[in-house]
Amino acid sequence: MSVEKGSLSIHSENIFPIIKKWLYSDHDIFVRELISNASDAITKLKQLSTMNETSIEENPQFKIDVLLDETAKTITFSDNGIGMTEEEIKKYINQIAFSGAEDFLNTYKDKSDKEQIIGHFGLGFYSSFMVAEQVTIHTLSHAKGATPALWRCDGGTEFELEPGTRNTRGTEITLHISEDGQSFLNEYTLRQTINKYCGFMPYEIYLTVVGKEPAKDAEGNVIIEEPKPLNTTLPLYAKSPSDCTDDDYKAFYRSTFNDFKEPLFWIHLNMDYPFNLKGILYFPKLNTEFDTMEGQIKLYNSQVFVADNIKEVIPEFLLLLKGVIDCPDLPLNVSRSFLQNDGFVKKISNYISKKVADKLSGLFKTEREVFEGFWEDISPFIKFGGLKDDKFYDSVQNIYLYKTLNGNFVTLEEYLESAKEKHDNKVFYVSDVKQQGQYINMFKDHGLDAVMLTHSIDSPFISHLESKKENVTFSRIDADLNEHLKGDETLNEEEKANALSHLENLFKSSLKLDSLKIALEPMKTEEVSAIVVLSEESRRMQDMMRMYGMAGMDPNMFKTETTLILNSNHSLVKHLMVETDIEEDTKHLICEHLYDLAMISHMPLDSDAMTKFIKRNNALLLKLI
Repeated sequence: MSVEKGSLSIHSENIFPIIKKWLYSDHDIFVRELISNASDAITKLKQLSTMNETSIEENPQFKIDVLLDETAKTITFSDNGIGMTEEEIKKYINQIAFSGAEDFLNTYKDKSDKEQIIGHFGLGFYSSFMVAEQVTIHTLSHAKGATPALWRCDGGTEFELEPGTRNTRGTEITLHISEDGQSFLNEYTLRQTINKYCGFMPYEIYLTVVGKEPAKDAEGNVIIEEPKPLNTTLPLYAKSPSDCTDDDYKAFYRSTFNDFKEPLFWIHLNMDYPFNLKGILYFPKLNTEFDTMEGQIKLYNSQVFVADNIKEVIPEFLLLLKGVIDCPDLPLNVSRSFLQNDGFVKKISNYISKKVADKLSGLFKTEREVFEGFWEDISPFIKFGGLKDDKFYDSVQNIYLYKTLNGNFVTLEEYLESAKEKHDNKVFYVSDVKQQGQYINMFKDHGLDAVMLTHSIDSPFISHLESKKENVTFSRIDADLNEHLKGDETLNEEEKANALSHLENLFKSSLKLDSLKIALEPMKTEEVSAIVVLSEESRRMQDMMRMYGMAGMDPNMFKTETTLILNSNHSLVKHLMVETDIEEDTKHLICEHLYDLAMISHMPLDSDAMTKFIKRNNALLLKLI
């Protein structure tokens, strides 16, 4: 074969600038594309051998070699796969976007479908020009009597094709790295990029660094090390769940996510019809509620990494988890980085969501004690899922758990059943255990129960449940004085009206709070002098205004009315109910102090109120001397 020169068959001479700047968002993609092409070349050869379309040596050791030469500024990708003839180079390399993988699939689609061909578009090879000023291909076809060929191009529209010197079957692609790609001449960077995209490729990948000093022992002797592949050719998710142990799952989690906290549990996805999908989803253990924002779902296509957290495939609420999903049937676009708009993708997303719901429901039904042990860690995920996906909510609505004041876990139905004699269809809840401690003690002392809803997601979740559960309402434990906390009334109507009128005048003149409402009620406990309550409706309105206030709205636009309930069975309140010889200033101090004591059990005092509270404490103590 003589030296041949010609022009690449393209539709625009501006194709290379387009490839370099717009086809791929990240320059490191060339590593993925060239190794994927090498993997395809091996897979094609194996399939042809299986179909007796070609003959190869017995027990071949298929592999992909990456050679880094920092001095020569080259990176070489080599495989021992199918190779190419001169005509195939003209067809698949010179004619941009004529995919050899696509052509191969069309030719042999009825004969073999056991192994996946990764490439489909034919543009992956040209990603090399994003980082290379010149690319050469040395190749020898598997075909009997084939001759080697050498192809060379400097990133323009001109190429050279001539006889080559390769004497073994396969293809070797050498990139002469340009200024734009200098960072990839670093061994660490190249190694990390291979691990990122090709860590689960089906054929072993080896990295060799030219001129690298060999490792030596303490005496200076060279340590002979057996070459180790960078990748795992059969990742755990590709195995049958029955072949995987708990230790296997934990080890895979640690190595994949560099997270040495053990996951709570996991879901192994394994589906062949109506689409091919495998993967493992892990429920990680959370340290703080902010950890819920740090999930990572790695998406693969035929064991080639595509991207993290693709929302079209992974239901949004599951992006809070960690996991790996591999779906060869994903309809990727030409850059193999983004999904085409396809209803098929929605089916995949729905399947994943259903499998998670099935796993959770199964765990609840068969191992409830274990499920309860996980609940506080996984509840933000499950609640978020119910908020974002109605189908998911419908599947898991009966397994939502609520921790009671006694530390037990109950379902909503179980709580309502146990409380129906005292407060039918009303759920009392605690949002801050420390702040609402006084109310919790009052509930416990009088046989009442409430549930803990202390996470930031619980506020919207409560509203969601009320919209789903007919006639069920949620009320914070300090939203009102529960009827079961009230004692027997010792005052007649006239006495109570007079006492209340007197107290209203006294407290309002002391506190100077026009929006404060005063109430007088007998409580079963004589230890609590007063409590502050804010109706559930008013409190939710206040929370909403506070949220909008952060965006520029005035949270005081809609003021809500709080109620100070004075306990008519408390000795101090009894003294205030009647005219006494207590000094007027002292009365005002006592009123202010009772109010602040009630407020402390309702919400934190602001800095000014706390300063006055401390000063007033000292003033009252001085009166005891």
